[in-house]
Amino acid sequence: MHSVSEENYIKAIFHLQDDLALVSTNEIARRMNTKASSVTDMLKKLADKNLAEYIPYKGARLTENGVKCANQIIRKHRLWEVFLVEKLDFSWDEVHEVAEQLEHIQSQKLIDQLDKHLDYPKKDPHGDPIPDSNGNYEVINKTLLSQLKNGDKGALVGVIDTSSNFLNYLDKHSIQLGTQIEVLEREDFDNSFTLQVNSKSLQVSQLIADNLYLKIFK
Repeated sequence: MHSVSEENYIKAIFHLQDDLALVSTNEIARRMNTKASSVTDMLKKLADKNLAEYIPYKGARLTENGVKCANQIIRKHRLWEVFLVEKLDFSWDEVHEVAEQLEHIQSQKLIDQLDKHLDYPKKDPHGDPIPDSNGNYEVINKTLLSQLKNGDKGALVGVIDTSSNFLNYLDKHSIQLGTQIEVLEREDFDNSFTLQVNSKSLQVSQLIADNLYLKIFK
């Protein structure tokens, strides 16, 4: 059993760390919107529980146990997002904050039954893979829109920004998972894009392009 605060730190470190690289205390503090001293206190607690390796003045990384814990938190979060969208008619811009609360439920039986009830979904409503009970998940081949060239085509398979403002912007332009997108022109001056979306031309900024993942058509 871990506290809500501990689980939030575990998830934050998981999303920040790159392979085995140490995550700095300041990086975690920015992610958690808290003071570096508070992060240090928590890292010591996680280290005592063998959930993280903490090296003073350098940073921290999750242990094997910490990674397993992070995957289970993420699994719960994404399963609850699927449930909210598919069973309770939430829109994809409404589910993140609710799932942030539900991800801390500790009953393993409940989560396993939820997974079964949803017929073992592989992706959440934002296109992110859902780990199974062993922490394994399907690798999705995807490329950021901002990395594409003129003439490239693909289908939207995921988003990075899951804020209501961004998802509402996509809804406004009828862009959802599976929507086919073609790059008509990339502007060298500001890296903005002119796209073909739903048989219409749409101009988007680099910021938008940096938050959309596509599966490219060969």
